[in-house]
Amino acid sequence: MLAAADLVAFVPTTDPRRARAFYGTTLGLPLVEETPFACVFRAPNATLRVTVVDRVAPVPYTVLGWAVADVERAVRELAARGVEPLRYDGLDQDELGVWHSPAGALVAWFRDPDGNVLSVTQHAHAAPA
Repeated sequence: MLAAADLVAFVPTTDPRRARAFYGTTLGLPLVEETPFACVFRAPNATLRVTVVDRVAPVPYTVLGWAVADVERAVRELAARGVEPLRYDGLDQDELGVWHSPAGALVAWFRDPDGNVLSVTQHAHAAPA
């Protein structure tokens, strides 16, 4: 039923101005609407609603992520914009904070200003036949 419908993702914020700056300027997502209730950004094949709430209760897992062609480049660009990678005990992350998953994906995590965990992932490429 929903296979052909566009995805709308939701992330909470207590400070819409700060969230607008982070998602719009730092991450580079185009702002398409701003109301007293949410800042709405466009991403390929999805819409992101950063919804204003009274209190954010950050969770320890990823709530939003992006598939990227080059995770190292993405992490370096994020770092140049002041975004620090998250490091997790028990995960062997490289100097940039990138984890090499057993399946071959490369993943790095970071937080938005409200403490929501976000990620960038470079999926493993299929080996040539």
